[in-house]
Amino acid sequence: MARRTRRPLWLKLLLAVLIVAPLGVAAWLYLDMREWRPEERAFPEQGVDLSGVDGAINFEVLKGNGADFVYLPATSGESEQAGDFTRNLAAARKAGLEVGAVHRFDPCVPADGQSANFVTIVPRDANLLPPAIELSDTGEDCLEPITSGQVRSELTILANQIEAHAGKPAILKVTRDFEAAHGVAGRIERNLWLVRTRFEPDYGGRPWLLWTANESYHGPGSEAPLGWVVVRP
Repeated sequence: MARRTRRPLWLKLLLAVLIVAPLGVAAWLYLDMREWRPEERAFPEQGVDLSGVDGAINFEVLKGNGADFVYLPATSGESEQAGDFTRNLAAARKAGLEVGAVHRFDPCVPADGQSANFVTIVPRDANLLPPAIELSDTGEDCLEPITSGQVRSELTILANQIEAHAGKPAILKVTRDFEAAHGVAGRIERNLWLVRTRFEPDYGGRPWLLWTANESYHGPGSEAPLGWVVVRP
């Protein structure tokens, strides 16, 4: 009977390191990214985006953790409204945070209904930050096919109507997929809010004003991950 060849101890240790090390690096990167945000020396103004966040929010803790401002989800399309917007607006202001409202654009419906939805819940208040229009739904599921020209036209109308209510230029929060589908950054002259975790985004083709630097920030003040946002200095 042939004897089984035993592996030297050093080889066993080397194999163990090769197996365990990548797992350790992956775990470290995951834990590091949970609470990562750009240094304040590079980006003095930082805040949070609560779009898509479920669960309790402690705005005083967010303020103490370094947030200067917060953008709250307000409306989506022509009918959806955030039921906690008014309460969160008051709580965030009480905590000393500057506050802005976000409308999620629906490319499948006309702008008039969407702006009407926005103005019914967001007050006309000069102390609010510029309103943001989130552009994430590319319109692939619309019942009637739409063109990029139609999308940009309705978006321009919506921005103008929201600006008339807010008294300030709107900010376009553009995702990479939406920009790839409809090319709004180079055709609609508004400040850009771009999204890319850890690395500065460049898909807008021009400088951004706001950058969601961590799309899934885990930190004190929120039970759920939120977006950590910085302002271009």
